Amino acid sequence: MIVPRETLLQALSHLGVLIDETAIERLDRYAEMLIDYNTRVNLTAIIEPAEIAVKHFADSLTVLAAVDIPQGARCIDVGTGAGFPGLVLLIARPDLKWTLLDSTQKKLRFIQDVLNALGLHADVVHARAEELGRRPDYREQFDFVTARAVAAMDTLCEYCLPFTRIGGIFAAMKGPDAENELQAARPAVSRLGGGKIAFHHFTLGESAERNILTVEKTSHTPPKYPRPSAQIAKRKIGS
Repeated sequence: MIVPRETLLQALSHLGVLIDETAIERLDRYAEMLIDYNTRVNLTAIIEPAEIAVKHFADSLTVLAAVDIPQGARCIDVGTGAGFPGLVLLIARPDLKWTLLDSTQKKLRFIQDVLNALGLHADVVHARAEELGRRPDYREQFDFVTARAVAAMDTLCEYCLPFTRIGGIFAAMKGPDAENELQAARPAVSRLGGGKIAFHHFTLGESAERNILTVEKTSHTPPKYPRPSAQIAKRKIGS
């Protein structure tokens, strides 16, 4: 194996997350392809196998410790990049129906190559979130929406809550400043149809930490959202 098995399993044990042998083997193949592809296309700065195990794979799987995603749920990863967390979650939970969204075509080509190699399926979509979120076939169609390292929480809500169906969950994977981001985002959460917010803190090892903010969707997102990207960047909701 390329990925140190014990490093991965130890990190997952901190989370209380279990994956089967097939998932472990698929993650190892994923890591192998990531390292190889990264020599030609810049996908990630994290290329050491032990770091991939913790900072990409275990980190992505914190979602399963924070949210009980229903069997067969329709899910979308907004700004998936090289597949984190959406592709990792698909490997761990092949029952989930994933849409992997990104605006960078070269990253999506890598994801499709990995899916083909692993015998898995996801809808790989090349688009901008603020445009796709206005389309009826995507708007408020997802049981679970997530994003990792995409934008500040207030901006992220405008990208992601339009995809979330009423009763669904949006989970934002955030760093150490998550609590401050949450306070700044409360007006956006309320305006965009979000309700209850929960804060989840995890430790992946001696120094690796992860915060996940979950938002329950309780009402429809007003038709004016998401706004064009220039408007989102110029003025925050509630400012």
